[in-house]
Amino acid sequence: MLSSIIETEEPGQRLNLDRRDIVKMGLGTLVASVLPLFPVRSAFAYGYDKYKSWKISFRHAHTGESFSGVYRVGDKYLPEAFERMNYVLRDFRTAEVFPMDPRVIDILSLLYDRVDATESYQVLSGYRSPKTNAMLRSGSSGVARNSFHMYGQAIDIRIPGQNTKTVRNTALDLRAGGVGYYPRSNFVHVDTGKVRSW
Repeated sequence: MLSSIIETEEPGQRLNLDRRDIVKMGLGTLVASVLPLFPVRSAFAYGYDKYKSWKISFRHAHTGESFSGVYRVGDKYLPEAFERMNYVLRDFRTAEVFPMDPRVIDILSLLYDRVDATESYQVLSGYRSPKTNAMLRSGSSGVARNSFHMYGQAIDIRIPGQNTKTVRNTALDLRAGGVGYYPRSNFVHVDTGKVRSW
């Protein structure tokens, strides 16, 4: 069986990947390179410039791993950036890597600019495997049975130094997808589903 070992940011720690994981990462690269061919909603055209570099910076709250850099230039997504982001945004409970929807990264980039943030996003949850989603759902009524997290289309975030309600309101103003507000846990959910809020 084809397998690979990737060094993590923790010294001496390794992550074993089997053939299925490698195929998923390859699929993520393919998705990132094909999606620009499809039309995007008006929110993503905000400040559109074919030479504009889109940047994102985030740290995963549970693993401490991070990504910071350019992931898109104009309407072209950068596959190498998505390989790294998909890894950082994996289901940390099962170590499953899944291709993230580039549009959810666009939402985060637009949101960051609109709130004039200066610190990196703190990501609480990116991709979530069906197994993890079922486990979380058994302990909370706030977890959807068919969560967008299971399709790489949702991210739960905080922005240090920013009021969570302000982040939620700004995300709603984008009208780019779903926005969930969790004031008790101090985070906002964004996804690429239809425009809605809760």
